[in-house]
Amino acid sequence: MSASQARIPFHHPSLNMTQSVSILAGAAVMLSLAMGMRQSLGLFMQPITKDIGISAADFAFALAVQNIVWGIAQPFSGALVDRFGTRLIALFGGVMYAGALILTAYATAAWMVTLGSGVMIGVALACTTSGIAAKIAAKVVRPERRSLAFGLVSAAGSIGTFFAAPLAQGVIQSSGWQMAMFVFVGLAAAMLPAALMGGRADAVPIESHGSNETMRTALGEAASHGGYIIMASAFFVCGLQLVFLTTHLPTFLADCGADPMLSAQALAVIGAFNVFGSWLFGWLGDRWHKHWLLGIIYLVRSAAIALYFMLPVSQFSTLLFAAVMGTLWLGVIPLVNGLVAQIFGIRYLATLTGIAFFSHQVGSFLGAWAGGVIYDALGSYTLAWQLAAAIGAAAGIMQLFMNTTPTERVLSAQREAVAAE
Repeated sequence: MSASQARIPFHHPSLNMTQSVSILAGAAVMLSLAMGMRQSLGLFMQPITKDIGISAADFAFALAVQNIVWGIAQPFSGALVDRFGTRLIALFGGVMYAGALILTAYATAAWMVTLGSGVMIGVALACTTSGIAAKIAAKVVRPERRSLAFGLVSAAGSIGTFFAAPLAQGVIQSSGWQMAMFVFVGLAAAMLPAALMGGRADAVPIESHGSNETMRTALGEAASHGGYIIMASAFFVCGLQLVFLTTHLPTFLADCGADPMLSAQALAVIGAFNVFGSWLFGWLGDRWHKHWLLGIIYLVRSAAIALYFMLPVSQFSTLLFAAVMGTLWLGVIPLVNGLVAQIFGIRYLATLTGIAFFSHQVGSFLGAWAGGVIYDALGSYTLAWQLAAAIGAAAGIMQLFMNTTPTERVLSAQREAVAAE
């Protein structure tokens, strides 16, 4: 960090450091619990399918529905946050999450799993995860530190997978999958006070980038900005790769004869390295070109997927793969959020990141559902991982060349701010 960067205060002028940290902590805990449980649901595939008599494709379809519903709901929850603030939306999401887990625990048919772990958790995630946390982080820190703040929130949020996956697997093995679901209900309840704490960001004013800044103009600017379109398209591949792994890695390892706990360990390692990766790319995003960093992430991820599935599977290779993927996992979040803030400002940050996230979730839908269909049809995941690696490489190359120039509205506001100094 340069001397000039070190002198830039981290927090918003209307807050002190303690207030900023406490608000960011609330957002991080909420995100951590929501994502930790969501990324551990693949551990329930085998026990649920065996117990209630549904297929792997049925369970994968439920998680695919979760991802597409999350993507569809995210722009709308983002628009509500931009209009009314974060607190009520986040509280609603926590209650919805708990209800979804209760319904899944009592499921006796595929439609109940789809409604609970699919539709309801999808809506809950749209109200409690990265889009909401990003808006909170953007409001409580200085513009020069936003990418780092996005990374810190994502990093703290990553801790959820580190403890949720081993916790779920341990309870599944000792007391059954239904008890593990009720443990998750308790974690969902803990999201509520975190939402209240993070929601204090609603009182923080934000800078304006022009008096004509409306939802309609923001959407029009995004639709005509080629760089935003490329970034959103590449985000599709991010969702496909990651949800394919969280949904199907446990079954792949079981087919390889691995200890069932290895799946939980791999997910926990992903969570642990998410912490480092989110902070790292948030820190780098304030210093280097964000679109170059995104392109590198997609390219390295694709190479890691190809190597892991081509080489013999062992505990060492699995945990090494998990460490690499974890480092690259949520590192995209501070970079995408930072690019949207850089290009359009933060007034409609939750809305615009939500629209990009819809693309991510279309990929997530295909990663979860198509992976199950390919597995049921061919008896292996070979074709699935080959497709995930190939389109990931293409997305990485596209991302390297995106246009990152701010809109004329933002540039004009920046010139006026400089002239006024």
